Order: sequence, then C-alpha cells, then structure tokens
Amino acid sequence: MSQRFIIKVSPDGSTEVRTEGFTGSQCRQASEFLERSLGSRQSEQLTAEFFNATVAKNPAHIQQGDSTCP
Repeated sequence: MSQRFIIKVSPDGSTEVRTEGFTGSQCRQASEFLERSLGSRQSEQLTAEFFNATVAKNPAHIQQGDSTCP
C-alpha cells in the first residue's frame, strides 16, 4: 500500500488528518509537519496497526481542532 495523507476540512474550520500505509509510529513522524501547520491536536484515535508495526491495513486517525487554524 502506498503512503498517503487524507485531510478533511469541516465547514466549521476543524480538520481531520488520517494517514494510510504507515506502520507503527511512522504515521506520527510523517504527519508531524501537518499537525504543526494545522494547530494543536484535540484528539487522537490509533488503530491496531499503530501498535503492530508489521501490519498496515487500517490508517491511524488524528483529529485536529480549530483553535489556532483549521
């Protein structure tokens, strides 16, 4: 699976960042620049693949709030 970012921006300006194709903590490292750009993290949902670095079928899911930017 290729690695990619999926970014959703809601009408209220809040954003949701999801990564696909990353294993373990790679998703956090890869999306760090997006988190810094979008503002502080409001919540985080990790999939089983985050804890099992050998499997990468479901994306890690990171939600951003709208406190400083989208």
